[in-house]
Amino acid sequence: MTNFRTIQTTDIDFFKSLLNNNCYTDESNRKEYGHDETEDLLFTPDVVLKPTTTAEISAILKYCNENNIPVTPSGARTGLSGGALPIHKGVALSMEKFNRILQIDEKNHQVITEPGVITQVLQDTVREKGLFYPPDPASKGSCFIGGNVSENSGGPKAVKYGVTKDYVLNLEVVLPNGEIIWTGANVLKNATGYNLTQLIVGSEGTLAVITKIVLRLIPHPTQDLLMLVPFFSAEKACEAVAAIFRAGITPSGLEFMERDALTWTQAFANDYSIHVAENHQAHLLIEVDGFDADQLMAECEKIMDVLSQFETDEILFAESEAQKTSLWSLRRKVGEAVKSQSIYKEEDTVVPRFELPELLRHVKSICKKYGLHSVCYGHAGDGNLHVNIIKGDLTDDKWENDLPVAIRELFTEVVKLGGTISGEHGIGLVQQSYMDIAFPEVTLNLMRHIKKVFDPNNILNPGKIFN
Repeated sequence: MTNFRTIQTTDIDFFKSLLNNNCYTDESNRKEYGHDETEDLLFTPDVVLKPTTTAEISAILKYCNENNIPVTPSGARTGLSGGALPIHKGVALSMEKFNRILQIDEKNHQVITEPGVITQVLQDTVREKGLFYPPDPASKGSCFIGGNVSENSGGPKAVKYGVTKDYVLNLEVVLPNGEIIWTGANVLKNATGYNLTQLIVGSEGTLAVITKIVLRLIPHPTQDLLMLVPFFSAEKACEAVAAIFRAGITPSGLEFMERDALTWTQAFANDYSIHVAENHQAHLLIEVDGFDADQLMAECEKIMDVLSQFETDEILFAESEAQKTSLWSLRRKVGEAVKSQSIYKEEDTVVPRFELPELLRHVKSICKKYGLHSVCYGHAGDGNLHVNIIKGDLTDDKWENDLPVAIRELFTEVVKLGGTISGEHGIGLVQQSYMDIAFPEVTLNLMRHIKKVFDPNNILNPGKIFN
């Protein structure tokens, strides 16, 4: 374990001289930047810094590297794995002032952005040019694009369009020693050396601080259709997912919500526009998009043919943009709704989509074995199931001792099914003790050595992904 130096008055003086009014040591700011959306965890940093230029970040990292002070990059703090928690105190390095879209290149379908731009703001801005940046995590209205790159975020559109890594072409980053580099080139093909760009994507702020991002864009679809399908069996809903793809259809969204996920969200949002019957055990939210309305209708007819093989109730087709917005809003609020119910633990499991029914069976079987209550939802088209385990009235002893055993058992089954322990939330702090399930020691050692090459003094987001 690295022994970091405690921040001193001389350090604060340096930061204040460098950043003027963008250095904060008051308790309110320190507490604000000591948490993200991971459970109820709080780790208060010694100081919060809000630089405005790459040169300032370079100076901060160079100083901290030379003085053995830990630095935790901080975005919008919407993460669910504790990646932005300053667990060793030190500096919380906020990227919120890097909030400019620098250039939209309509000729080459690219955008250059700073990392503190809100994802939905970026999407809406490029859409005005007829362009599309598809990755859309549930928190897209508040999360930063830099955090999306750091976590390799996905979202509902990933099933058709891919995740963040599929759109990142090049990155300007500051290394832990303060050096500034570009990782690649602003081109669609690049076979020049190791792919440092994709190494930084998903590295959870442990290798470098991202200061500029070059993203590729695509034409924005002009048409979409949306349906909500109620199932009498949650497992059958999962089985229907792979069947839709085998029929030759690739939806632009294919989301799974079991009963509690939807009904709890209705109560949370005070939106009861969707009727959930007593025998509805799960719903699939299915969207198709493109540029030809007739083609989309034909795809919906094929999906209906597939669904006729399963026992479903009456299928709801969204008849207006308002209804589409309402349905997607319910889906995006599920996480908040579950969190409002109780202390909870969320797992971000992912398996090949055909194995989704088996994954659900394992979840329910393991939770029954340990007396736990789970609420499941997620990006079914990707085989990505968010498993929320609710504490409710469980004793602290059972929660603290039985839950980790149950999670380890679940992750073991996930890996046996050909999956892994995080699809889009990252490892961060809370999942690192399970990394041995996903990888053998030789692979983990390769990762540790990569970290050491980038950050030999271990000052950048230490204690994340692995110890």
